Amino acid sequence: MINFNLPKDFDKKISGSNYGKMINASYFSKTTGKDRKCIIILPRNYDVNKKYPVLYLLHGIGGTEKEWLNGNPQYILGNLINQGEAKEMLVVIPNVRAMANDSVPSDIFSDKNINAFDNFINDLKEDLMPYIEKNYSVLTDRDNTAIAGLSMGGREALYIGFKMAKRFSYVGAFSPAPGLLPHKKLNYKGQFMEDEFKVDTKDAHKFIMICNGNADKVVGDM
Repeated sequence: MINFNLPKDFDKKISGSNYGKMINASYFSKTTGKDRKCIIILPRNYDVNKKYPVLYLLHGIGGTEKEWLNGNPQYILGNLINQGEAKEMLVVIPNVRAMANDSVPSDIFSDKNINAFDNFINDLKEDLMPYIEKNYSVLTDRDNTAIAGLSMGGREALYIGFKMAKRFSYVGAFSPAPGLLPHKKLNYKGQFMEDEFKVDTKDAHKFIMICNGNADKVVGDM
């Protein structure tokens, strides 16, 4: 396990720095039969004549596309870009709850809510990614496409990153819960069996990051 020390004010707006524009967008989802919302963070000085890498950033089990905004992703990424620590990129923050009524339910741990998160792979593949690639100037090869998420979104990022390995070369799972394999104590059937949880070397990812916070009481040490 590697411990990281966060730089001071990594998530704050720094005076004099240039940040990208945030857009509230919607797209029609054949998967759910309705228009769905997402938030798009454009890179600074977005230029339609350039092609940008794209990151799909997924929220947790009780959130919507707005949940990540509590963490100031536009400033975190903007600061990294301004410091030369990250490439200019497009960030797409969707509602991962892929069902007709995608608002937060009263019981976030219900099978219906969990199944809607698991259904997001279809919405992403068939609806959201085609919408982004049609309407924004993004690179579409796997080496310029990433997916990451927190908690339940981290689990889905892992699942999608491995299931769609031909589309994603970078995968980030932050406190991924409850994981991808069956879990008897949680009565969780899992998304992969252990012998399925592997990737052919020809589709090997360039980078997979699995991590958790030092105060996390749900996901144990890696």
